Amino acid sequence: MGFTVEDMLLASREKYGMEMVAGGTGWSNSISWMMLLEDTVIVTRFTGKEMAVTTGLGFPTEEKLLALAQKLTEHSASGLVLNTGMYLKEAPEPLIAYCNENSLPLLTVPWNVYLADMIKDLSIRIFLQGATDEQTSQALILAIENPEDEERYRENLLPVFHLSGAFQVMVIHREDLGRMDTVERKHLSYRLQLCLENLTHNGHFFYYDGSFVVIMNELSEKQAQDIAEGFVRNVARRLRGEAPFFCGIGSRLDGIRSLRLSYRRAVSAAHMAKAEGVPIASFDRAGAKRLLYSVEDPLLLGEMGPGKLRPLLDYDREHHGDYVATLEQYLLAGGSVQEAAEKLFVHRNTVIYRMGEIRTLLEDDLKSAEHRMEYLIAIAILRMGDGKHQGNQET
Repeated sequence: MGFTVEDMLLASREKYGMEMVAGGTGWSNSISWMMLLEDTVIVTRFTGKEMAVTTGLGFPTEEKLLALAQKLTEHSASGLVLNTGMYLKEAPEPLIAYCNENSLPLLTVPWNVYLADMIKDLSIRIFLQGATDEQTSQALILAIENPEDEERYRENLLPVFHLSGAFQVMVIHREDLGRMDTVERKHLSYRLQLCLENLTHNGHFFYYDGSFVVIMNELSEKQAQDIAEGFVRNVARRLRGEAPFFCGIGSRLDGIRSLRLSYRRAVSAAHMAKAEGVPIASFDRAGAKRLLYSVEDPLLLGEMGPGKLRPLLDYDREHHGDYVATLEQYLLAGGSVQEAAEKLFVHRNTVIYRMGEIRTLLEDDLKSAEHRMEYLIAIAILRMGDGKHQGNQET
């Protein structure tokens, strides 16, 4: 997860007297660079994850400091460091309240700290951590693609993860990711990383095969679910008006060699979320649908889904009918006409008529339990849609 606010605090608390005074829920924000500024002009050029540092010279009032914080949030900055003691005596209460509300880390260092030395020191640490992250991403991709070839990735992952511990993968997908250029996608990744709370060195974030991937190590299922749900909330708040993201959570499995399976299940869950029009789906909570979403044979899915329902699909298209929906509710109701009518908001005689037509079109009396199950599976496959995605890998 890169060099985070937590890392910065650990490196700077004794050395530079740094303290966090607000925005503590953003402690896991990663930092791309340190920027000294005394006006908001440069903030408009931020690409995400910059840590702003100011003496307050250019922000002499509470209103101007608050406007700076709002700009930083708008442009996905990692946080704000105040150099207190000369132009700023302390962080004002309105600024503290805003940073707490918006999870923007607000930190202070005393006036006697030489900012140039601090920024140089921390920027070097950021750069070195970035190089390490690159190696980690490539090693994780190797673990996903070739789990048995552990010698090729173990050495790079051993300092970062508990390799015999539990791993769980979250896949974050949006339709346009594969069409973005590298720079555009990198900037988006910066903004998304700030939406991940409570995940630092027990996790890793990278781009692979058309999606962003989050690896979680040694977290409970509840912790992983909380991180995913928090991510969805933060994306809705921070990236308003953008195309929707669909998140899939894979299974929590033991050992680094299980990473591939958790990843594949996370991809299936992301596909599930997209097909169902929800922001997040968990593979392990999907019941029997897990089997269908794990099938990687599109020809078989076509034969068992739309192919089996073709007469009804053709009728619905030509006559603007509801025969597929009627069959679905009838089968889900165990053959109860009254229950199906209530679900469809129609008279029971309408269901009786439609089911007669459906049996004729399918050339099936639907008395066989096996046939009924096949049609339910076909409808489930139809509802899955065509959301499976492919792409290229990149850290």
